[in-house]
Amino acid sequence: MSINRRTFLKTTAATLAAAAFAPHVRGEDARPLRVGLIGTGWYGKVDLLRLIQVSPVEVVSLCDVDKKQVTTAAEIVASRQASKKQPRMFSDYRKMLAEKDLDACLIGTPDHWHALVAIEAMKAGCDLYLQKPISVDVLEGKAILDHARKLNRVVQIGTQRRSTPHLIDAINKVIKPGLLGTIGHVDICCYFHMRANGNPPVHAVPDYFDYEMWTGPAPLRPFDGPMDNYGGLPHVRWWRTFMEYGNGIVGDMCVHMLDTARWMLDLGWPTRVSSNGGIFVQKNGKSNISDTQSARFEFEKPYPLTVSWEHRTWGAAPDPQYPWSVIIYGEKGTLKASTEKFEFIPQGKKEATISGKNVVELDKYPEDDDKQERGGNLGAASAVRGQMRNWLEARTNRSDPVKGRPVADIEQGHISTSSSILANISMALGGRTLAFDPATHTVPGDVEANKLLKRPYRNGYTHPSETAV
Repeated sequence: MSINRRTFLKTTAATLAAAAFAPHVRGEDARPLRVGLIGTGWYGKVDLLRLIQVSPVEVVSLCDVDKKQVTTAAEIVASRQASKKQPRMFSDYRKMLAEKDLDACLIGTPDHWHALVAIEAMKAGCDLYLQKPISVDVLEGKAILDHARKLNRVVQIGTQRRSTPHLIDAINKVIKPGLLGTIGHVDICCYFHMRANGNPPVHAVPDYFDYEMWTGPAPLRPFDGPMDNYGGLPHVRWWRTFMEYGNGIVGDMCVHMLDTARWMLDLGWPTRVSSNGGIFVQKNGKSNISDTQSARFEFEKPYPLTVSWEHRTWGAAPDPQYPWSVIIYGEKGTLKASTEKFEFIPQGKKEATISGKNVVELDKYPEDDDKQERGGNLGAASAVRGQMRNWLEARTNRSDPVKGRPVADIEQGHISTSSSILANISMALGGRTLAFDPATHTVPGDVEANKLLKRPYRNGYTHPSETAV
């Protein structure tokens, strides 16, 4: 059979187009990647909708202990995915995973559930997109990492600065060419007024919400929270103001910027961590997370430097242009970077000579104009899309020891999360310096610190460090 040049080109183009989607499909029948989401709150939906934008996935199932949230999410997903099918809805993640019909799972639960859900999802055959911080204690994080490696799962963490276009530009245009010279110090910070507080009353648990299941392995607190807080649901984000469920602003925001600094400068584990802080200003409320905290992370490889964290949930930011940022100091200049932009200012100069800003893609994705959907500033959506594409590509290369590791691989998430947790442990111990040994996952010679590497679980739940991998 003969084939003319035009037909050949059309056929070739079609083949290449199909190949472009091949990393995101499975099996000889090339069916779409089958995906589930556990935790259908704000950012769980943000992640899932960005995935739908970049890949022809089929969202098979959704899980949430809030029937209203999961129903809303199912309606949105049905309107967005190609099949227009509404995902099955579950209130218990174990029943959802027992179906064993998923290729990949996104996890957007509160922090205190990350470890147990992530491990069970991997056991059920799923690769993961796991939101940060990966765990609420250090040994939970190690258990997730150990399971990922044993089961050969591709686990991407939601530290999407690693896929933020303007920050990639900053690395390529400033850091790699050596414009900073010798780097000796990094400041990271967050001055957002994001600490929920107050004295809301205890409420009756609504019939659409399973509070016992939501609490899971964490201590069971009274069901409270301002009824008008973030959409009228007491359990939505109010939980972030309590150490029972997370690690405060350090666990929520420092982990992002510490991870960004580590990525940009190719840093591993800090050799020493110390921190001081507490509730110094916002004392009249139920919140038990710090409103003021400083931390110091000391690194020796690939070169000695310190990374200093500072947060205040009150007052003004020292630099209003960079309230949540990474500032890298070199002998030849300073690099300021945030989720919105970057600037390189040579030593002795007052103005930036190289700069960049976040990538906005409203022409391709007009839905990004909805702040609740995109997650933060307009550039946040492009970063999450990049993180999703990178995860999907790594899945197709899982046998490759390099290409099979996504940019925010579980190990990197574990280092950044655990380093932030160690800062809180240091603060709890009066600010003493902790020399953590990642080989043994202990603080040698410090009995008190080692006890705090693992949180006690509520009766009926087993800490993952206590079971064999």
